[in-house]
Amino acid sequence: MSEIKYTLRVMKEEDYDQVYHLWMSIHGFGIRSIDDSKEGVTRFLKRNPSTSVVAVVNQQIVGAILCGHDGRRGCMYHVCVDEQYRKHGIGKAMAVFCMKALQEEGINKVSLIAFKSNALGNRFWKDAGWTFREDLNYYDFTLNEANITRFNS
Repeated sequence: MSEIKYTLRVMKEEDYDQVYHLWMSIHGFGIRSIDDSKEGVTRFLKRNPSTSVVAVVNQQIVGAILCGHDGRRGCMYHVCVDEQYRKHGIGKAMAVFCMKALQEEGINKVSLIAFKSNALGNRFWKDAGWTFREDLNYYDFTLNEANITRFNS
């Protein structure tokens, strides 16, 4: 396998179109109509200006993580790498980038959600040493019914 030369940098608002295109290219990717819109992502990046990351190869975004915190705990969303660039350490490097950015802001713990149907993602996180929590239940409540999730086929 040949080495892929990539760079990591903080995600910017101007990256939205390329990041959205990446999201749309990934089979089974879940995206919300409002939260993942340009306006929603811009709002997220303004609240968390230094913790999200993109991986770039030849000026093309091939990986991305939305990452932020509430002052107590960090959370990663939409961790993804273009299928043709997987298995080169990009996902791990992006996760480390985000974790370091969170640590610089005084955050001591980070979490993420992986759909049960995402076998590849779940294996990735377990292999990376993340702890699968069996001691809690996850709940959410929809405040805006228009913010629906759809999955790429």
